Amino acid sequence: MYDVVIAGGGPAGLAAALMLGRVHRTVLLVDAGEGRNARAETVHNFLTRDGLPPDELRALGRRELAGYPAIRTLAGTVATAEAVGRGSGSEAVGTVTADEVEAVPAAGAVGGGFRVGLSGGGAVEGRRVLLATGLADELSGPRGVAELWGRSAFHCPYCHGYECTGLPVAVLGAGPARVRLALQLSRFAASVVLCTGGEPLAQDARETLSAYGVAVRCEPVTRLEGADGRLERIVFEGGPPLERAAVFVANVPRQRSDLAARLGCAAFADGCVEIDEFGRTSVPGVYAAGDMARRRTVPVPLAAVIAAAASGTLAGGAIDQDLLGEDFGLPDPFARREG
Repeated sequence: MYDVVIAGGGPAGLAAALMLGRVHRTVLLVDAGEGRNARAETVHNFLTRDGLPPDELRALGRRELAGYPAIRTLAGTVATAEAVGRGSGSEAVGTVTADEVEAVPAAGAVGGGFRVGLSGGGAVEGRRVLLATGLADELSGPRGVAELWGRSAFHCPYCHGYECTGLPVAVLGAGPARVRLALQLSRFAASVVLCTGGEPLAQDARETLSAYGVAVRCEPVTRLEGADGRLERIVFEGGPPLERAAVFVANVPRQRSDLAARLGCAAFADGCVEIDEFGRTSVPGVYAAGDMARRRTVPVPLAAVIAAAASGTLAGGAIDQDLLGEDFGLPDPFARREG
């Protein structure tokens, strides 16, 4: 039985494993290496790692974890997870077939916990489970978006806006959030055009955009054209093509894994798993970190890599304190209090 099984080895999962491994909690980190930002060339807003390719950031994290004997990593995914009754013991779990997974007894472990099925076959038990499986982006834009995604088609100005400095860019959409984004980008892009895709644009919004030099194209967008991941032009149903170097499109994030739903974790209407300030879900013993989860007071998931890592560190500390209380019969310092 492991102290903690972590599903997902992005920044959140890696940071949680590091936090736990440094206090000698036995950890199994299961990761398929399929990050949300895999298509992006670089990671930004991560202090000391700004501009590093995403796969290199993961590799650095893996190398750091390798220095802690309590942490084991396994390539793959967590296929299933279910709570087991107290006193079941790890002997109730079938032999793990993957060579990387070894039976590491958890110091002071008590009965109960979770039975975790692995995609490569076999299963393990963990006293606690941390979900860090992340989100995936559904792209509903015009033809060509998928080929340019992460290279010259973006959704976040904080992740990719700086690289558009001095370039001609476009924003697709007509809602208030798209108008706001167009105005934000106008501060440093060479020129900005809001392409409404055939949707009407409120007159007050049109006047504000015009006052700050943002042009508007209202024709429906047919496709985005480019080569090698680089946008060259936007083609409309009518009128001339628009030469652009980058485009910002709306994305719809969804859960990459259904583990949270299978475990019965409460979620918001947008699919994000609900957690409290310490990463706890509505299911006792199940924690979540990274962009897949958020608190009720946060209206949207935070997609910044450094924010995901920070949430993993916080959840790792909370899990250790949870287990510490269980091991030694201590009160929970994070107990929910009324009033």
